[in-house]
Order: sequence, then C-alpha cells, then structure tokens
Amino acid sequence: MRRGDWARHPLITTGSPVIAAKQLEAIGMARSTISRRCEPGGTWRMLLPGVVLLQNGEPTDEHKVQAAFLHSGADSILTGVRALERYGLRNLPDTEEVHVLVPANRSVSDSGFVHIERSRRLPKPRVRSGVPTAPVPRAVVDAARRASDKDMVTAMMAESVQRGFCLPRSLADELDETRQGSNLRSTLLPILGGARSVAEADAWHLWQRSGLPGCRWNVKIFDANGTYIAQPDGWCDKLAFAWEIDSLGYHAGDDGFRATLARNARYAAAGIVVVQTLPSRLRSEPAKVVAELRAALDSARLRPRPDIRLG
Repeated sequence: MRRGDWARHPLITTGSPVIAAKQLEAIGMARSTISRRCEPGGTWRMLLPGVVLLQNGEPTDEHKVQAAFLHSGADSILTGVRALERYGLRNLPDTEEVHVLVPANRSVSDSGFVHIERSRRLPKPRVRSGVPTAPVPRAVVDAARRASDKDMVTAMMAESVQRGFCLPRSLADELDETRQGSNLRSTLLPILGGARSVAEADAWHLWQRSGLPGCRWNVKIFDANGTYIAQPDGWCDKLAFAWEIDSLGYHAGDDGFRATLARNARYAAAGIVVVQTLPSRLRSEPAKVVAELRAALDSARLRPRPDIRLG
C-alpha cells in the first residue's frame, strides 16, 4: 500500500497515538517502514517491542499505560502507583513503572517500564479513565510491595484511609491474601490503630513503646452538652488527655494558626490537659517526648476528670 493510503487511515489520523506494530502492518505499512520511522531521530518511537508511539516526543504516563496494555494483552488489570493515580491519590512512591496484573497462564514478561505480575487472584477491575483498574486496597498493597521507602508506604496507606478510598480492614484483608505482604504488616498496624499520617504513625509507635495508659487515635470528643470540642490525634480517655502532633507547615499559616488557637481554647475551656509535639521530635527526641507526656498525664491525674465524652 502506498504511503498516501495508510497515512489517511483512521488508525493514523484519529486513533490513539499508541498502537501495536501489527495493527500498522494490517493497514498496509511495511515492517521496514515502521522500523525506519522508529529509528533514533525518526518521526515515531518504539515504546515497547511491537508497540509504537506515533510521535517522537517523550511519552506521557498515559501513553505508557496504553503501551503496557498492548504489551500485556486481554484481561489485564492496572495496579500499583499508576492505578492509584487514577483514583486521585497523591502520596505515592516515585516510580516510572506501570504495574499490570495478568492471568497466571499468560505468557508475557516484563519489558522496559512495564512490570508484569501473573496472578491466580485477579481482582474484579473497575474502569477508571477507560482502563480496567484494580480496587484501591489491592493497588495500595501492590504498590507497597514494590516500594522501598517505608514512610512513603505509610503515607500512601494513611491517605487511602483518610480520604475514604478504603477501610483499614480492607488493607489488612488484602495483606492476608498476599504471600509477600508479611513485611508490610508492621507498617499497617498504626493505620489499623487509627493513625492517619506518617507523623501519627510515629506517635502511635512511640506511645506503644512507652507503657503509657491506653490511647485512642482520631476520635471526636464532646462536652457534657454534646458540643463538639476537637478530634485530637491521640486521646487518653481515662484522664481526658489530648496529644496533638502539630507540624509547623500546617499550623504556621494564618488559617492553620487561627484554627489551632481556637482548638486550644476549647481544650482549656473544657478542662482538658493537652500536649503539642512537633513531628520531628518523635524521632529526634523520643525519650524527652515520652517524659513530657508522663508529666502531663501526672498533672491530669491530679484534677477531677472533666465530663468529656467520645462521639
């Protein structure tokens, strides 16, 4: 077929810029022409073996996802970081990888930026932006298994729960189904306990090691009249004691500063003893932080417990 014929084909003029080489051959392009156009300096790019980008610029993440599905074949499911981006999560590991789940009997291998995972436990996909995508708990666990930064894994798990994408128990259930997930269980423990950030996870671990009285995390508290007071990061209900992990970044802004002052005023009016701790001190000065908590708890024991109730 002459160039004038295939160049006007809808696959070229109106289709996706990511296309399988065999589709180009099917509309009459010679294999040598495809190869020549994909050479360095050519007008196209070969993204993966047999997968062509009909332009010579850098591929976008979306181009890479499309290429990954052409490479992996039918019934593939996007998972990991690229899947979580489609749900709108922001605290994600930095990776160029496109992680794809395929049936266990599929004969296809990793290539370039594509990681292929054969699975006998394929989830029921949800279509996100036109792509079959793993549910959030599966995508989070799959991303966590491929990540090396523990803090980022904690942040990702916390965000998925904090923003209502999944329940902590759903992440735990997914880990139970994953043979390679045992090393992630300690990372999930503070999330199951109520922590909703890396700093709160650090606080959770520090409190657990300290031998201090029981503490609950991110529970709403109200006065005797049912008026909302706050949702402290940590709450020792026995002594009506609140622990706030207050970062400079959030609380130094005008709105954040005003909100913090108003919250502290409500604590004082209700007779609640509160300690505020910078997140950095949880790692740099853990012993001093625990000593401050003990002293504040001792003070709380000396006064009658105010009538504060959990929501």
